[in-house]
Amino acid sequence: MSEIKEILETVKERKIRHIQLWFTDILGRLKSMEISASELKGALEEGIGFDGSSIEGFARIEESDVMAMPDPATFRILPWTPLEGQVARLICDIQDPYGNPYPGDPRYVLKKALKKAADLGYAFRVGPEMEFFYFKNDRAPECLDQSGYFDLTPPDLGTDLRRETAQALEAMGMKTECTHHEVARSQHEIDLRYNEALAMADDVMTLRFVTKEIARRHGVHATFMPKPLMTENGSGMHVHQSLFAGERNAFFDPEDEYNLSATAKAFIAGIMKHAPEIIAVTNQWVNSYKRLVPGYEAPVYNSWARRNRSTMIRVPLYQTGKEMATRFEFRAPDPACNPYLAFAVLLAAGLAGMEKRYKLADPIEENIFGMSEQEKADRGVTQLPGNLYAATRAVSESELVRETLGDHMFDKFVRNKEIEWDNYRIQVTGYELRKYLPIL
Repeated sequence: MSEIKEILETVKERKIRHIQLWFTDILGRLKSMEISASELKGALEEGIGFDGSSIEGFARIEESDVMAMPDPATFRILPWTPLEGQVARLICDIQDPYGNPYPGDPRYVLKKALKKAADLGYAFRVGPEMEFFYFKNDRAPECLDQSGYFDLTPPDLGTDLRRETAQALEAMGMKTECTHHEVARSQHEIDLRYNEALAMADDVMTLRFVTKEIARRHGVHATFMPKPLMTENGSGMHVHQSLFAGERNAFFDPEDEYNLSATAKAFIAGIMKHAPEIIAVTNQWVNSYKRLVPGYEAPVYNSWARRNRSTMIRVPLYQTGKEMATRFEFRAPDPACNPYLAFAVLLAAGLAGMEKRYKLADPIEENIFGMSEQEKADRGVTQLPGNLYAATRAVSESELVRETLGDHMFDKFVRNKEIEWDNYRIQVTGYELRKYLPIL
């Protein structure tokens, strides 16, 4: 109740007139309803009811009543709103009319996964690198700049937008470690300082919204589409991960040649074993698989290394031997995924590796793209699903993902991906018309 009282006092003192209540659908699309300040106390104490039948992954028509219950810890003021009539936001958990967690709520899915880790004595911390593009509009990918990786050129609009976005995120209590220009033209990156996974999933949703809103206010379009430019690198969301037992990093072992504990190795082995079946969750769109192709710095092969950036999992060497810096990054996900579901399946796969004591293969530091098929087979290197159809087939047979998402969420997610693939595969593309129409 003290949190609620503090929020109400802040709203009164800052003359906040409206509060947005945020939640996400099964695909990670941000939804919102807005209430006046006079309704806030009731919303915080009892929630706000709404019809969930039209929300992707939510209720059927005959059981459509759900409740949005604001999480007081997520109260933030939107920093670009005017001092007179500021707007704040709260992120909500979705419940049924009886106050039970709603099985179609992605935030609840992640909470369940985190509780399983907590019951084992662990906290799951993640730190994503969020890549995205700025374009002149949302109709065609017209770049704002011609810069490249870490380029320091005379500031252009993209640089200023990225800086303004980072400042807005900091004003909302989020810690950004680094921002920079990425490899592709008009591509940028904002790295968030690692945090507990639920808070980080909230922050990813916030970052996507803030990035787009700041861009919109300057008349340009920001997109987290994985592969908007055919001849350029796509946008990834490299997810740095670690388990903590209290204040100790459970992934650290100073005596190991890689400074990785047995816990870390089993966790990594779990993600590698289950990667083909979770990739539909971390890379959920048809366009996601246009990024996961050779030649564009995105992982194609299921392997791990320390120096090799062609692998799916990398153990960074930035601060070798330091406990707090020991972690690994999963390089496959893209920033258009649902972060709640993505973090949940990553944790589930890692915990499965620990529980079943999976053995971690040796790292592969050679360039996998230069290996022959026989060399890859001899080293146990396998390939990730190459399109949404293959990824959906793999996830549809996954007991691990079904258990993690729950039957309700799992069935709706798989069905949504099947429909997306069917809608995509019947399209006649410009490529087909240019290639085949003149000759067939």
